[in-house]
Amino acid sequence: SMDDFKTLVVAVKAAGVEDALVNAGPLTVFAPVNDAFNKLPKGTVATLLKPENKKLLTSILTYHVVAGKFSASAVVKAIQANNGAFVVTTVQGGKLTASLKDGKVLLTDVKGNVSTVVIADVNASNGIVHAIDTVVMPE
Repeated sequence: SMDDFKTLVVAVKAAGVEDALVNAGPLTVFAPVNDAFNKLPKGTVATLLKPENKKLLTSILTYHVVAGKFSASAVVKAIQANNGAFVVTTVQGGKLTASLKDGKVLLTDVKGNVSTVVIADVNASNGIVHAIDTVVMPE
């Protein structure tokens, strides 16, 4: 339910990127659930939500977004077609590497943090959302 994404919604509003995300499209959003944000070091979210950190927060949020609509099956096919690792460039400009483990799609960020897609193929008005269990971080 949308309750799983309360922290993300607050972050998107704080960064002021909701218009960019709503009006652009189609987009694929890897949306961290509340628990993903809770895994970050204590105080991280509160710090990121401060107005002076808007640029950093925007960078992190747009790193979770890829232009184009990619269903889970399309992502899996791309991983399989690219020898087990499919690299995507995010709206932020950084790269995420998608791979498969035990039938689940994993995303590895540039720092080596790994996130798992926990809910796939949630349709949005301008694309598709995949819920992930860890916040991925750009450079």
